[in-house]
Amino acid sequence: MTHRKVRSYEDALAYLYSFTDYEKKTSYVYAPERFDLRRVDDLLDRLGNPHHRFKSVHVAGTKGKGSTAAMTAAVLTAAGFRTGLYTSPHLHTFCERIRVGSQLIARQEVTQLVGEIAPAVEAIPDITTFEIITAVGFLHFARQGAEFAVVETGLGGRLDATNVLEPRAAVITSLSLDHMQILGDTLAAIAHEKAGIIKPDVPVISAPQLPEALSVIEATCHERQAPLTVVGRDWTWEPKETSLDGQTFRVASSLPGSGDLCQQIYRLSLLGCHQLINATVSIAALHALRSQGTAISADHVFEGLAGVEWPARFEVLSRNPVLVVDGAHNAASARWLRRTLADYFPGYDVILIFGVSADKDIVGMLRELLPAVRHVIVTQANHPRALSAMDLLAVVTELGRQAVVAQDAERALDMALDLAVPGSLICASGSLFVCGDVHLAWSRRNGLHNLPMPDVE
Repeated sequence: MTHRKVRSYEDALAYLYSFTDYEKKTSYVYAPERFDLRRVDDLLDRLGNPHHRFKSVHVAGTKGKGSTAAMTAAVLTAAGFRTGLYTSPHLHTFCERIRVGSQLIARQEVTQLVGEIAPAVEAIPDITTFEIITAVGFLHFARQGAEFAVVETGLGGRLDATNVLEPRAAVITSLSLDHMQILGDTLAAIAHEKAGIIKPDVPVISAPQLPEALSVIEATCHERQAPLTVVGRDWTWEPKETSLDGQTFRVASSLPGSGDLCQQIYRLSLLGCHQLINATVSIAALHALRSQGTAISADHVFEGLAGVEWPARFEVLSRNPVLVVDGAHNAASARWLRRTLADYFPGYDVILIFGVSADKDIVGMLRELLPAVRHVIVTQANHPRALSAMDLLAVVTELGRQAVVAQDAERALDMALDLAVPGSLICASGSLFVCGDVHLAWSRRNGLHNLPMPDVE
């Protein structure tokens, strides 16, 4: 029976967001007394422990965790497994966070599940929005008969609601400084939080890391007797051909049972050399699953990687004019964006649409991007954490550059298109929320209907 407060999809979202929502806060204490996994355990227990009914791959990291999770899920789907994918945040609709195969959770399913679990939720004091959403995702996967779920952490790892899982593999993607006021202001502190997903005897796959981060991961694996595979050491990648339609690459490894995976030349639909790193991390994780008896072939890997879609990660929405959206969210990501723009569009004059959450390293990001752009348009995403466009203008001005202000992403896109001439490139970046707004504005402008119906908040 649906809870009396939840009669529609809009009711369901309002109910979820009525609890403490740390995605919309810019500053808080990240500590066990605030993020208590016992609440999630309690809720899941009341729901029959749905997370015990599927196998899982748990993914944490600063950069690339969403892309890596999407690749891993795509390959498992190609291998014939009914596979769930749990990610956050979303670009347009809440339903993007929870999917099985290529199917987003339906709005009516969100309504039904939220209404169903509401009595259990209300019996647990201090429960948070993300904890409830995680339970909804796990229950959906169980009800849909998922055999695997690839689950991305929301923030950190150690205290994240998803850390109730007992996964078949734990993946840690590239670590860099982000959410420093929450997770810590050193790479070692951040690595400590991310390494919290490591469980005894569960294989760990790490992306290449700076020594300060890798030493923490290695020490945690040693302490918990978890076998560690490091990409860049145990697995390597070799780029082949690249174009705006995708890129090809080969991997190499001396690990037992990896031979056939290293004979194939893979095609990846996602662009940028950083995505080759993420793909190699995904292949290493899939190899770990295969070593446990999961039937995955090189052909499955090829099919999954070739077809994976993950929007707003150096996504080229248009080639005339050139329009790129990329949700670079810290200085390291901005550095990769700058490099990827130079790789794919050398010599282009870049018009940057930039909006960012208030809790980000804004100066660090702009110092990476500003030398590569000719025009700057600052704007503000439709999100509570977004820094105001006027405050962002002040930062750009302090860094010695001029910028113009757009009240929202749609107006920013109009201004960028007015500035564009042959040889220009429009790039929207700074946060996924800005990218989502620009993506939606571009689709509306061109009468496209290729996006899920956006939520009305």
